[in-house]
Amino acid sequence: MATVDLFAIGNALIDQEFKVSDDFLTQQNLQKGTMQLSDGETQANLYNNLLKTQNYKGQTSGGSAANTTVAFSALGGSAFYGCRVGNDDLGEIYLKGLNDAGIETSQQSISEGVTGTCMVLVSDDSERTMHTYLGITAELSDQEINFEPLKTAQWLYIEGYLSTSETARIAVKQAREIAKENQVKIALTLSDPAMVQYAREGLNELIDDGVDLLFCNQQEALMYTETDHLDDALTKLKLLSKYIVITLSEKGALIATKNNTFTVPGRQVNAVDTNGAGDAFAGAFLYALNSGMSFTQAAELAVLISSEVVSKFGARLDIPEYVELFQRYQQESI
Repeated sequence: MATVDLFAIGNALIDQEFKVSDDFLTQQNLQKGTMQLSDGETQANLYNNLLKTQNYKGQTSGGSAANTTVAFSALGGSAFYGCRVGNDDLGEIYLKGLNDAGIETSQQSISEGVTGTCMVLVSDDSERTMHTYLGITAELSDQEINFEPLKTAQWLYIEGYLSTSETARIAVKQAREIAKENQVKIALTLSDPAMVQYAREGLNELIDDGVDLLFCNQQEALMYTETDHLDDALTKLKLLSKYIVITLSEKGALIATKNNTFTVPGRQVNAVDTNGAGDAFAGAFLYALNSGMSFTQAAELAVLISSEVVSKFGARLDIPEYVELFQRYQQESI
């Protein structure tokens, strides 16, 4: 198997996206802006309710780390995605979608079971709320992951959603060991406030003795460090990661390196759907760093691409759009 720049591990989920009202979220007892795990029967009942009462926007392949990997690959990087899907139609659709995006996968990812689904509920203010049935990806383990490409990769990328799965955490531990043995840099995202709130011990296990690059948003940073100010949060996060990126929604991003802390402003867009914005940001940022761009340039490119994701429904752009945006960034930087 060819050498890849990025080796990512994450959940494999088919997204079903709906435009919903705040009243619907309240009626369903869903915490706005977070991800909630569910069983298959509850998920099916919610899906049927959504079809009857809300505005269906379509089906796409999702998963946080997968969205990041798609952005990284679409911009020109080579990538491998380790995941677990069921031996069903949705599993076939999922892996084909990654392969069509130029991402390497393994037949090891396929096993008996049901491919996971995520109801992505977008309210009028563009905030996304997710209701997830993990299906077989809840049992992601080292048996479904081909670790060979990791040995020659530049980056290992880990999504925080894996904190809820004991078998996935064991797989990540193995991946971290391989990465360290082969001088592969490690990046991790906290993923969601719900993971910080309900799966903190799992996140601690994923972070272990530290990472090279940590992604989170402002709410996650404050919650995870149990602080009220970003300066205090950074002080604590610097004990866990060499570099830190905190996204600030429409205000841009805060980046902390060894010797410097700075912000990159956001871009004014008509926000439609925040689903996948942080994922796209991470993918663009990692691609830029891996291509030799500075942290400032990486953040600027990431802000541009993530703001474009926010302006449309769905967690991903069409593949050519990533390249077009990169070219636009290069022209703006001349």
